[in-house]
Amino acid sequence: MRHIVLDTETTGLDPNDGHRIIEIGCVEVINRRLTGNDYHQYLQPDREIDAGAMEVHGITNEMLADKPRFADVLAEFLDYIEGAELVIHNAPFDVGFLDVELVRSGKNLTMRDVCTVTDSLVMARQKHPGQKNTLDALCKRYDVDNSARDLHGALLDAQILAHVYLAMTGGQGALSLDSSVDASGMPAEEKIRRLDADRQRLRTIQPSADELALHESRLDAVDKASEGKTVWRQ
Repeated sequence: MRHIVLDTETTGLDPNDGHRIIEIGCVEVINRRLTGNDYHQYLQPDREIDAGAMEVHGITNEMLADKPRFADVLAEFLDYIEGAELVIHNAPFDVGFLDVELVRSGKNLTMRDVCTVTDSLVMARQKHPGQKNTLDALCKRYDVDNSARDLHGALLDAQILAHVYLAMTGGQGALSLDSSVDASGMPAEEKIRRLDADRQRLRTIQPSADELALHESRLDAVDKASEGKTVWRQ
């Protein structure tokens, strides 16, 4: 399975107001492993960057003066993402900008004609209802290092999101059928501690009626907060 984790930076908030993409960052993940085959491009937007947007990503008009335009890199970009599953945090924002850029470039297609799109923000809201699900909040929740994220950046944010997505969807990077090594490649005998078959058996302690009632009460509260999606009762 080939995933492309994608992020963009823009001149402003709404492509229908003439705002443009100024940076694209993509991280390739194949079979849950980051391959290092990333895609990164700054773009000349042919317009000024809003001051508010500049405060978010730190990209200036002067930095983009000699950069190619979206149409100039479009063929290369489409070749890179074609057939992949895109993973984007708050996908409607980035896909909306990309679709407008495709129209401006004379293409009669949308991003979803090229590849499938998964919105990691929707996934996060389903897994953590009622909680903050910004990229920074997810980094904290899944112990992903985002210390380098002083400003937003398309490639940096895509790299961070790739780690968050892998953690959010299971965390394991690989499966191995070789019993002599584990998923990280470490010899199994170095990580597995065998227990004596004649060891003293662990005591089994049954919950009391009061404890069971408290447990059911807690499940009721979780069930209500998640709108009937309590996994323990499925």
